[in-house]
Amino acid sequence: MENFRAFVVDQKAADFTAGVRELTLDDLPAGEVTIRVRYSSVNYKDGIVSQPNSRLVRTYPMVPGIDLAGEVMHSEDKRFREGDQVIVTSYQLGTGHFGGFSEVARVPADWVVPLPQGLTMREAMILGTAGFTSALSLKRMEDNGLSPDRGPVLVTGATGGVGSTAVSMFSQLGYSVTASTRKVSEHAFLKELGAREIVHPNELVVPEGQPFIDLPERWAGAVDPVAGKSLIYIFHTLQYGGSVAVSGFTGGAEVATTVFPIMRRAIAFIGIDSVECPMAVRAPLWERIGAELKPKTALEQIVEEGTLDTLPEVLERILKGEARGRTIIRL
Repeated sequence: MENFRAFVVDQKAADFTAGVRELTLDDLPAGEVTIRVRYSSVNYKDGIVSQPNSRLVRTYPMVPGIDLAGEVMHSEDKRFREGDQVIVTSYQLGTGHFGGFSEVARVPADWVVPLPQGLTMREAMILGTAGFTSALSLKRMEDNGLSPDRGPVLVTGATGGVGSTAVSMFSQLGYSVTASTRKVSEHAFLKELGAREIVHPNELVVPEGQPFIDLPERWAGAVDPVAGKSLIYIFHTLQYGGSVAVSGFTGGAEVATTVFPIMRRAIAFIGIDSVECPMAVRAPLWERIGAELKPKTALEQIVEEGTLDTLPEVLERILKGEARGRTIIRL
């Protein structure tokens, strides 16, 4: 039986291990589609899964990696045939079901998306869940009436996975993007992605003692994977009828505010969930990514490439907030 390599985390009582192991097909969980994985990508969620006592892991041992792209080796589902190029992102992949940090994966057929026209497997993983989350944020905000002529869009956490892909996607469609980052060294990088203005997160906090009602309307919309105190500021500076798409909470899950700005300015507070996003939305959105949202010139600027052997260093960086753009793992 074929042996293959995978990055495995395991915990028995207080004994936690994480590293590359050899597995066989018998070690894989049940599923209708077996995939030869070519690329995966590293997300903040993978960093959390790689830590002891992770609240995200449903059962041990676990292979992290919430994204993968590869070729079908075997399928019990007629929708997929041997050799088909496919991608799998989110659902329970890498948290409750062995994920993408493995040379071979087996997954339920209902999680599998045919590789969209216009994307290579490598490009699909440069974007991955982060890029899909950005595209889903864009779609949901457009559904609320957002368009380039409505005004500027704020992107928080702009050097991260969601932030950097959002800056590129929105800019590419003609939006005026303001990017928020603490990293002065990355201003040129964000300009290359299309940001017209860059602000420090300290500028997105209401000065102590200043009434919220005095804050001017600034943004037609905001893509916010950070939340925390900056989200309070966003609520009070969105234009009338504006929207904010919240997909993360690296700045904190608690938001101490009132409903008044949401009501007074008719704001749409949109929660973005890429995990259980239905396939009726997921598959067409991936097609749109391949057709018009894939960054035309910036993909190589936002990516670093690693292997299973360098994965621990990448996971450590992403947890420390030191990641830049996207990191993919070549298998």
